[in-house]
Amino acid sequence: MKIRCRIISKGCVEGKLLVTREALSFLGGVDPKSGIVVERGHSLEGYNLKNKILLFPNGKGSTVGSYIIYQMKKNNTAPCGIINVKANEVIATGAIISNIPMLDSPEEDPFKILEGGMKIMLDADNGFIEVD
Repeated sequence: MKIRCRIISKGCVEGKLLVTREALSFLGGVDPKSGIVVERGHSLEGYNLKNKILLFPNGKGSTVGSYIIYQMKKNNTAPCGIINVKANEVIATGAIISNIPMLDSPEEDPFKILEGGMKIMLDADNGFIEVD
């Protein structure tokens, strides 16, 4: 199954999906040294983003979050791909400067189709998510 999306940052990756229906702030919400979500009460609190394809509705918080994503990439703790329902400037900028493939605006509700732990392909060169 393929889900068409808008391309934010090019690239193609395969990996395990990590899903939350909550917005995520990288500044203060994620430890850039470990890649672990540290925001208290967040549904992903305690989860490691490293090498996961991260699906969340949108980002929140300060523009410094873009640089946290970049720092995570340099620390080798970043997600390998990002899918947003509606990308904001913070997450999009972070993905672009970090060369992390990113898509948004899926043609179907991804929360009805995709589940955490699934192995998927995020093809941000051609604008789709593929599920086996």
